[in-house]
Amino acid sequence: MIGKRVHDKELILRQFLLVILDAAAVAVSSVLALMLRIEFSFEKIQGPYLENIWQTLLPNILTVLVVFWFFRLYHSVWRYAGMYELQQIVMAVLTVTLLQLLGMSLLELKMPRSYWFLYAGVLTCITVVTRFAYRFVRRMRKKLVDKRRGTEISRVMVVGAGAAADVLIRELKTSDHLHKHVECVIDDDADLKGKMIQGCRIIGGRESILSAAEHYQIDEIIIAMPSVSRKKIMEIAKICNETGCELKTLPGVYQLVNKEVRVSNLRHVEIEDLLGREPVTVDLSAITKYLGDQVILVTGGGGSIGSELCRQIAAAKPKQLVIVDIYENNAYEIQQELKRKYPKLNLAVLIASVRNTNRMNAIFEQYLPNIVFHAAAHKHVPLMEDSPNEAIKNNVFGTLKTVQAADRYGVERFVMISTDKAVNPTNIMGASKRICEMIIQAYNRRSETEFVAVRFGNVLGSNGSVIPLFKQQIKEGGPVTVTHPDIIRYFMTIPEAVSLVLEAGANAKGGEIFVLDMGEPVKIVDLAKNLIRLSGYTPNEDIMIEYTGLRPGEKLYEERLMAEEGLEKTENDRISVAKPIEMEDEAFFESLEVLKNAVYKEPDDVEVRDMVCKIVPTYKKPKGK
Repeated sequence: MIGKRVHDKELILRQFLLVILDAAAVAVSSVLALMLRIEFSFEKIQGPYLENIWQTLLPNILTVLVVFWFFRLYHSVWRYAGMYELQQIVMAVLTVTLLQLLGMSLLELKMPRSYWFLYAGVLTCITVVTRFAYRFVRRMRKKLVDKRRGTEISRVMVVGAGAAADVLIRELKTSDHLHKHVECVIDDDADLKGKMIQGCRIIGGRESILSAAEHYQIDEIIIAMPSVSRKKIMEIAKICNETGCELKTLPGVYQLVNKEVRVSNLRHVEIEDLLGREPVTVDLSAITKYLGDQVILVTGGGGSIGSELCRQIAAAKPKQLVIVDIYENNAYEIQQELKRKYPKLNLAVLIASVRNTNRMNAIFEQYLPNIVFHAAAHKHVPLMEDSPNEAIKNNVFGTLKTVQAADRYGVERFVMISTDKAVNPTNIMGASKRICEMIIQAYNRRSETEFVAVRFGNVLGSNGSVIPLFKQQIKEGGPVTVTHPDIIRYFMTIPEAVSLVLEAGANAKGGEIFVLDMGEPVKIVDLAKNLIRLSGYTPNEDIMIEYTGLRPGEKLYEERLMAEEGLEKTENDRISVAKPIEMEDEAFFESLEVLKNAVYKEPDDVEVRDMVCKIVPTYKKPKGK
């Protein structure tokens, strides 16, 4: 309360000071304009003109104060003054000049015609100086205070010379709390080279970044280009990343809708910014309409994909959301998060295994879900290579039992999360997911439920993703381990992948295998190098990279399609549909029964792998297995 009173007193004092200055400005402008008119020759001043000025001075001052108040020239925060404030000053002065001209004309008080132009010009200049001088004084005082206190000033390079950079640089210069100095600006527009933005010189394009960072001893680089393509941001971020400077960026323009560009919007450049993909766009209205007022069940709802499914489904306001997971800690975390964010959500969180037939039937019978998202699965490739029976039990027969429950209790649509590792699999995890796709397509032909699968590659930050492993290795000082220098993978963020899964589910008609476009493949070693640089280190100097060799069942690259599959486009360019592969359903289910009997014979792994080879002819089991 006391602080507010002090602030109000300071504001009133500043406004009073401006009123005094403006009153003086009217007198000075009137006399100076007349003197300019007669070339500062005092003997040429005609008595009536000077008398007319003194006679109307008080009314003119009152007119100026009222008009300036109307144009809010006593309300602006002048430390942030810019083009808008300058425009207001010009409009206010023109209004004042016209009113004074009209008043003198009505009183038949004559003045030289050129006087009015000179008067408007002088009054504008004085008003601008009195307002904008405040910014200059504040900046000089801030520099002196920082110098006296010994405050460490961060030397900043801004990349981009557009509107966002203009606002950002202005805030960096005027804020009392930010101890940063913009040394230079980078922009690829050759016509801008050598020009200034907020007093900072534009020194060249992206080719100047490395040399400028060294020349100006830059500590921090800010990429201020929220409206350019993700690909361009990636290219520039990669160059900036080589400088070793702290790297920050503004969110994309789609994230700044209805928000001002502020320093508070800045965030550190993340590995996602270096993937070079455009943001995924989805039909939110179709997804909301499809999920709204439905009972939706998510298996594996506590996992990385499952929990994000739950978040986005909860935002669509379903009739009820039922989360099923075998791991209680994950289930508890997503339960508490959703309770905080969506207190009105009808939420049920159940601990259950998809391998338990009776438990799954009981859940489906009690909640009668309209839509099921099946994300429960064992996904760690090397672990599943060591325990193939468990991969088959959980992935294949857990899926089969969930599918059967969905069929039995009249689920309208069933969406299974698959993987690109199901294509020409070289590991048991991928082969098990391919069998799951076959179950989905076979059951779609015999059930009223619409069964579909969505196939995509790696997601950044998921459980088992390489990113958390690299971050931990960097934190421990290295080395960062990469299996092979040429290994590549497709990547997408978890929210992007889940948004596409939901849209695919909304457009499903039954039997499809939807394939998500993951963008361009990324070399894992490049990912490791970029992550090391983003952490402030130099690859193979501060943090070493070691190659450990391909793990069992691991490919150099993943495929999206099998040879016999073709792709059909959907309305969303990022979602395609793979052509179903014909198969004998009865023979397939008979082979599943034989496989089921085999996987419960511990530890007869060789027999299980051979059986999987017969069911999935494209599966190439590792040598010696």
